[in-house]
Amino acid sequence: MTRSTETVDVVRRNNVREYGNPAGRPIVFAHGFGCSQEVWHAVIPYFSDDNRVIVFDHVGAGHSDLAAYDRAKYDSLHGYADDLLEIVEAFDLDDVVLVAHSVSAMIGVLAANRSPERFGRLILVGPSPRYTDDDGYVGGFTRPDIDGLLDALDVNYLGWSETIAPIIAGNVDRPEVGAELTASFCRTDPVIAGHFARVTFLSDNRADLAAVSVPTVVLQCSDDAIAPEAVGRYVHDAIPGSEFVQLSASGHCPNLSDPEELAHAIRSRLR
Repeated sequence: MTRSTETVDVVRRNNVREYGNPAGRPIVFAHGFGCSQEVWHAVIPYFSDDNRVIVFDHVGAGHSDLAAYDRAKYDSLHGYADDLLEIVEAFDLDDVVLVAHSVSAMIGVLAANRSPERFGRLILVGPSPRYTDDDGYVGGFTRPDIDGLLDALDVNYLGWSETIAPIIAGNVDRPEVGAELTASFCRTDPVIAGHFARVTFLSDNRADLAAVSVPTVVLQCSDDAIAPEAVGRYVHDAIPGSEFVQLSASGHCPNLSDPEELAHAIRSRLR
């Protein structure tokens, strides 16, 4: 494709990459906190024959343009939703299947609520609209839990990553999964990661769920320490007409722990 200056800027900012069949239905993979597009490396091959596959890095992650980071813009998830919409618009994508992991699930919800005509399906992997408990709502963490997590991150990001990444990954019997996630965390800019962590873990997007009009699938892992089953079911109940799918994969990152099951779950919802 011939790219405009605006498109080139978006590609550079978010390190956007294309794979697969350029004539196929577009599928965009959005990574979670502490990760980059590399977490989809074992999932992409399942879609490259039939789909136009788009992956990208949130600003501050992977090989994104760190100079594009604007603390005011990214002080809420809306700034990341702006970027996602700019990617979709720059590549003129329609009927998009958005596979959004972890915090990107809510980024995707915000984007789809603003431009539902661009999206054909949302597939939310381990979503959480709010990580802290509230009256009548179980998010999985108390506010002191989150404050302690963020304080530890600020003191020593690399040490925090080595401790928290294996917990997030789960699969204690498969240390290579935690090691891969730890390596991803350590490739993220520490200052930006600290800010993104606060934006992520202190966000509350529960009110945005009822406005989702795009067909949605919630994929829930077993033994997810970050987004437990109660949270996934809350998202399912709050999004009109959504489908809830319980995966056998455990931990918070099925794209790393069981990419085959994740890919099959996605593909079966595209037919």
